[in-house]
Amino acid sequence: MENKITLEKEERLLTIDEVAEFLHVNPMTVYAWVKDEKIPAFKIGKVWRFKKTEIDEWLKKQKYKK
Repeated sequence: MENKITLEKEERLLTIDEVAEFLHVNPMTVYAWVKDEKIPAFKIGKVWRFKKTEIDEWLKKQKYKK
């Protein structure tokens, strides 16, 4: 039998500008949300990155907040 290695589907990483465009907000707004820990993000070196799946989940949760 042949061993098969299954790779998980690559996670899409977004930049600040891509998140801003996706959410239709100014990039400075995204920076402010990152600073206030209001949006899921992480740093790679000196740049912020966002997992597309986490942004989608975060966005779903926002519609239930008042």
